[in-house]
Amino acid sequence: MKRLRYLFVALLSMTLIGLELTWTRIFSAEFFYTFAFLILSLAVLGLGLGALALRFFPALARESRLPIYLLLTGFFVLVGPPAVFLLKLDFSQIFSSHSVIFDLLAAVMLLSSAYFTGGMALASIFRRYNQEMPGLYMADLLGAAVGVLAAILMMNGLGTQTATFFIAIPVLLAALLAGQRWQKVLTLGLFVLMGVFNNRSDRILQVDRQEPAHVVHTHWDAMAKVKVYEATGSYQMINIDNIARTHAYSFDGDWNKPDSLKMEFAIDVSRLIGQFDSCRYAVIGAGGGGDLLQPLQAGAARVYAVEVIPYINQMLTDGMLTDLTGGLYRDPRVEVITEDGRAFVRRYTNAFDILYSSSSNTFAALASGAFALAENYLFTTEAFIDYWRALSDSGYLVIEHQVYVPRLVSELQDALSHLQIADAKAHFVVYDWPQARRNILLLSKQPLPRETIRHAITGERDVSDSPFRLLFPAPDSLRDNLVNRIVTEGWQVATDSAKIDISPCTDNRPYIAQMGLWRNLETTRTQKLTPHSDLFGFPLSKLIIAVIVLIIVLLIIPLNLIPYFISRQKLKGVPWFYFFFIGMAFMIVEIVLIQKYTLFIGPSVYGIATVLLTLLLASGIGSRFSARFPTTLTFGGIVLWLLVDRLLLSSVTQTLASSALFSRILITSVLIFPVGFLMGMPFPKAALRVGELVDWGFAVNGAASVLGASGIMLVAFTWGFHSALMIAGFCYIAAWGLYGWKKAW
Repeated sequence: MKRLRYLFVALLSMTLIGLELTWTRIFSAEFFYTFAFLILSLAVLGLGLGALALRFFPALARESRLPIYLLLTGFFVLVGPPAVFLLKLDFSQIFSSHSVIFDLLAAVMLLSSAYFTGGMALASIFRRYNQEMPGLYMADLLGAAVGVLAAILMMNGLGTQTATFFIAIPVLLAALLAGQRWQKVLTLGLFVLMGVFNNRSDRILQVDRQEPAHVVHTHWDAMAKVKVYEATGSYQMINIDNIARTHAYSFDGDWNKPDSLKMEFAIDVSRLIGQFDSCRYAVIGAGGGGDLLQPLQAGAARVYAVEVIPYINQMLTDGMLTDLTGGLYRDPRVEVITEDGRAFVRRYTNAFDILYSSSSNTFAALASGAFALAENYLFTTEAFIDYWRALSDSGYLVIEHQVYVPRLVSELQDALSHLQIADAKAHFVVYDWPQARRNILLLSKQPLPRETIRHAITGERDVSDSPFRLLFPAPDSLRDNLVNRIVTEGWQVATDSAKIDISPCTDNRPYIAQMGLWRNLETTRTQKLTPHSDLFGFPLSKLIIAVIVLIIVLLIIPLNLIPYFISRQKLKGVPWFYFFFIGMAFMIVEIVLIQKYTLFIGPSVYGIATVLLTLLLASGIGSRFSARFPTTLTFGGIVLWLLVDRLLLSSVTQTLASSALFSRILITSVLIFPVGFLMGMPFPKAALRVGELVDWGFAVNGAASVLGASGIMLVAFTWGFHSALMIAGFCYIAAWGLYGWKKAW
């Protein structure tokens, strides 16, 4: 067993990080990402608590118990997710029903069990072989890196449900190698259980819900859970992560029809299209392709279908929806782009006559859940600057959305001010569509004449004879509407009476969907929570983060202090705080880098894989060489890199944003590797000093990691990523000072 200790650590870490990724995808799709963040953040606390158990009960650290911990970890990995779905959690009552709270606690205990026993296994190895920590920590981080890659490849190749169970294979292999004969038999039994669960995964890994129609097809990969419903009349509905919907419309492929047989559109921009001899039209968030029909029918010369979910594009190009849509995506005028809309637009200048976005969202599926709350770079102040620059000299931007438009107007005004556009108010108009509960924002590169305002979204009809009405410029009867007040008074004035957060979002703070305000936190409103409560002003995400932080501060941190009263060996105060600070700092940097480089690469599998793989690989290599690097170079290098990132790297990535995808991935890896290399050194350096007490340090580090991952989101919501990175820098500076205080160790 001694010879295989590095392999055991690597295999266990492969499973634990892969588990976090697959569960993030599972729970983000089935329970919405804010609730996934709650469950998984609390579950990961089990890793540190498992290590802490060795302090409470020293007999648990015996080497003979390691195979049992590995076996139990594999068992809990397999049974955890199905057991949670059996609880039938109803998060709408999370703050109003005691029974739901108990169910939530049960779910957290079920999911944290794998981390708890995994933490016991890791801590027992670290404790016994503490003088080999640089190598063992390297195995931990490199195993985690391989786990990231394995989880994503399995989700894309085999499906998310299968990946959820197959991610147990590494730890089961470790249990098989480490165990006695009877333990090997039990491990083989778990392989059989894995196969049984996998065969039934489509039934045991989903929430029972009332579907609007019969589901005829389901595909679940690392980006999204896509469900296709039975065709109803003229269209087939597509559901994405049980939260968003798009439609694929029935079309025979024939554009040569008389006017009387041509399709009609609720938002009719045909007159805008007709202003251009060879209209170049880009749809941001093409979904089921419905938004391509209008520009193609109106004679657009080139239409770009930009969609971030690869499988939807595949279904429309050469999959099950190709015939239904009349080969729409095979039209020679159509170019299909599988990429985030913002990443696509940033590469162009004066390229498009019309940019069109209808209810688009980028929830960045893998960057939510246990890693962060989903950001959205489609709708920031800098995004409007990019859209403006990508439009031709007479181009238009059309954005339709259910809830974001007031905040978008705040951002648009800031963007036009940055661009120094004279008479900025003459360049945009906002319509209301009361029947659909939607708003439409129209931006023009040229000042908008009255005639264009009257017909821009209604074709030949006058807007006064349509279902639409003007919010800006508003008639006297509507002049007190929020949008008009934002434009005429400024968002700073309008925010005092607004029910939602209307402050402009930026690339540094891109959380447009986090519209909740603390002043709306009323007891009566907790009775009617929905996954969308943030969109209507209730601070659901902030409240969930506050709950996590309170649990850590009031429960988990005190637990990490109990060994002072029951353990013979004492981890002195200085190393205790040292492990706490480096745990906080590491996770803060990881979270922020995932978010920031998501903008550069694009919110897809490539973004999360690049950042996590690079950071973990670099940290693993750094751990191996940690004893050879002086403390000043280690901590000074990290702090210097954070300062350079704050002052320079954002400008570098913005300049290189037009590079090809592979180049952006390579650039990201090169930029992140140095800081990752140095970040792998602080933990093994301290472990060599504290010896057997490394299990306690590991526990403190684990609690601080979850606190950092959760608490830093409140900072990002309010002050942005730059401030978050500065907090990480201060944590590393504090750890640097504590490490240098040798007598206190």
